[in-house]
Amino acid sequence: MQKQNIRKKGKKKGNVKKSVSSKRQPIRQKPPIRTSRVVQKKMVKVKRRKLRFGRVFLVLICFVFLYMIGVQILAIPIRTIFITGNTVLTDQQIIELAHLEEYPSYFGTLKSKVTQTLEGDVYIKKAKVKKKGCGEIYIEIEENTPLFYDASREKTILKDGTEVEEKFNIPILLNYVPDTLYALLKEKISMLDKDVYVRISELKYDPNEVDDKRFSLMMNDGNIVYVTLKTFEKLNNYVSILKEILTKYEDKKGTLYLDEGEYFKVQEG
Repeated sequence: MQKQNIRKKGKKKGNVKKSVSSKRQPIRQKPPIRTSRVVQKKMVKVKRRKLRFGRVFLVLICFVFLYMIGVQILAIPIRTIFITGNTVLTDQQIIELAHLEEYPSYFGTLKSKVTQTLEGDVYIKKAKVKKKGCGEIYIEIEENTPLFYDASREKTILKDGTEVEEKFNIPILLNYVPDTLYALLKEKISMLDKDVYVRISELKYDPNEVDDKRFSLMMNDGNIVYVTLKTFEKLNNYVSILKEILTKYEDKKGTLYLDEGEYFKVQEG
């Protein structure tokens, strides 16, 4: 058999295609696009809120309501005023001094202002003001009490030494007392117990050869008492001494000597 030259298809001479290389060539990347540095402003949409008149009206009503309640509370007047510790000034005088006679607003009345006003009066040494409950005010007074009326000066002498024109139902100092003894006399009188003090009618500076600080006191019960500034404190025993005198001498009047020792001499006649 004759050898047949069989040519493979696709392998013709001179017409042979070059094989594609398996290695892919690198793809050239495009240079990045340069963006502009100018930042564009975003458009912001502003929403317009509608005014809700219903809510505004409701808030206004609430404010008006609260205001009216506040006005009503502030308008609550003082209903009762309690006053203690006063003997020289009456309750009405103290109320007028404190400017409370019209019974003003309870909450609008300041305790500090009332206290300051009262303590500005010559007869009031100290005042304490308290509020209790709703409409009640309590005023406690410590008075600058009158000690005696000085007939030689025609003045009433108060506890702190102040002199006033007004007269009171108090002991009367009948004559002049040296300035060196005057301050001590006021101090001694202010230390007397009330139940003894109210029994004194008159005082007289009455020195003798033994003691130049001697005083005689005329009592409301008709007795006379001699004391010195050194023995003035013995007067606080006058009530108990008087009981012994009445037991021993019944209703007889006389003179009690407390300047030297302690004895009673019945009045003759």
